[in-house]
Amino acid sequence: MKALICRRYSGYQDLEVGDFPDPTPGPGEILIDVEAAGLNFPDLLIVEGKYQFRPELPFVPGGECAGRVAAVGEGVERLRIGDRVVGTAISGAFAEKMVVPESAATPIPDGMDTDRAAGITITYATSYYALRDRAKLQPGETLLVLGAAGGVGLAAVELGKALGATVIAAASTEEKLAAAEAAGADLRILYTEEPLKERVKELTNHQGADVIFDPVGGAFSEQAFRAIAWEGRHLVVGFAAGDISKIPLNLALLKSAQIVGVFWGAWTQREPEASVRGQLELKTMFEQGRLEPRVTAMPLERYRDAYEMLADRRVIGKVVLQMASHT
Repeated sequence: MKALICRRYSGYQDLEVGDFPDPTPGPGEILIDVEAAGLNFPDLLIVEGKYQFRPELPFVPGGECAGRVAAVGEGVERLRIGDRVVGTAISGAFAEKMVVPESAATPIPDGMDTDRAAGITITYATSYYALRDRAKLQPGETLLVLGAAGGVGLAAVELGKALGATVIAAASTEEKLAAAEAAGADLRILYTEEPLKERVKELTNHQGADVIFDPVGGAFSEQAFRAIAWEGRHLVVGFAAGDISKIPLNLALLKSAQIVGVFWGAWTQREPEASVRGQLELKTMFEQGRLEPRVTAMPLERYRDAYEMLADRRVIGKVVLQMASHT
């Protein structure tokens, strides 16, 4: 099969498109004929050898795909050959075929095209798990979203509104803030030109943000945490800025605040049934028209452009790579 191949941990510039052995589903697994695959920030780290997991070389990167079930292994009960599904794994998505456990695949929402389907699972499921399960966001609370136009950020804006919160979008450009507003954000902060801590306090009548959704890290994490509300929750989602913030713990003490880790991938492996339930709830929201993924699709051969957009933080929503089987 045609695939994007990582032969050494030296970054996306050294990836190559070539032939790779076809995978075969084992017990409890399904084989997907991939039509499109979503590109996520961990995909940038994993080919540099900087992610929590290091697949054995050579390997096919990519953590989520959309397509049709082509074959099923022994013991598969929920899915059938021909079903349209989204599948997730640590790697393997940037290829014409991908094997995933049945528990890591869910049906594509009715009326959703493959490109958008390929970009929904990791971003929306991560954000939903963060807001609903980790922060327990309540209607009427204030949610501050950093990196509000990226994949998980834009999903967090939409989901925050769906869960009844007042959403403050913080981003680095006017274009990104416009995208966040279109997704439902109530208030906005251009944090490259405005002081983040002071603006959050101003916009919340000096009460602070009840929940901070933080996929950015770096200096912005501490600035945001200094504007957290009493008993607020700061969600540590990622470090797109590159630096891991060192937040002084006395700040948590002073506000009785929580610093809450969000590792959706590990949670799906530890609690697969809860993960599937969450994804089915998201599927219902999509079908009801309450969520609208924003994706930029390009063919697999343009993977360098796609990775570069991600590395430079120019992506609004998600970038999706289309396979030859795309229809």
